[in-house]
Amino acid sequence: MRYVAFFRGINVGGKNIVKMLDLRTLFTDLGLQNVRTYIQSGNVIFSSDTEQHLLAPLLEKAFEKRFGFQSAVVIRSDAEIERIIDPLPFGAAEIEQARNEDPDVEHTYVYLSNDTIDIKKVSGSFASYDGRDRYHITDREIYILCFQSIRDSKLAASLMKIHQPLTARNLKTIERISSMF
Repeated sequence: MRYVAFFRGINVGGKNIVKMLDLRTLFTDLGLQNVRTYIQSGNVIFSSDTEQHLLAPLLEKAFEKRFGFQSAVVIRSDAEIERIIDPLPFGAAEIEQARNEDPDVEHTYVYLSNDTIDIKKVSGSFASYDGRDRYHITDREIYILCFQSIRDSKLAASLMKIHQPLTARNLKTIERISSMF
């Protein structure tokens, strides 16, 4: 089966630096096949016969042992990646409007979790938000459409309050990973 592992918090702001060659080597040392990485933020495409729910704990433990720090890992199969992309919860006109606001940044993000997302908890953390950014929650993803940089989004910032392991990728990255399967 084909999977992608999304590592959280590596190579961000000059901290927790991991070379992608070293990350690929970790995967091959674990017996995973067809290992490829995409950009420096810890996106690893690979094949394995291991059951999906066993992969994240295996990778997290091996990662910490090899690199000396923890990084949460979210796993998605190739089919799950396709379901993230199609259909998007935001219309083309909405996305285009956001792009027109600031064409120099990405606007559509997906926050990924291995666990079921507590919709009440997340919706509660968004309750006081009254801006233009939009969100949509599925079983294990939270989609955010920002009308400015995600760094300036109060909606995105409120996700840090829910204390659920999430990692975010912009839609362009997820689409590129999908094309690599």
